[in-house]
Amino acid sequence: MPMDDDALPPPREPLVAADISRLSVDEIEQRIADLRAEIARLEAALEAKRASRAAANAAFKL
Repeated sequence: MPMDDDALPPPREPLVAADISRLSVDEIEQRIADLRAEIARLEAALEAKRASRAAANAAFKL
């Protein structure tokens, strides 16, 4: 079944190392909020991976 192009969100500009010189104050604030949310997501994933590794190390420790 073909996808309708209108159903897809427009591609977003990369958040890191993008040209921000033409952004408004509101756009910069939104970008900061997006980056903070991404950092929180990455920190949660990192903590989950560390916990998984620690559990594996404990299970296989002789």
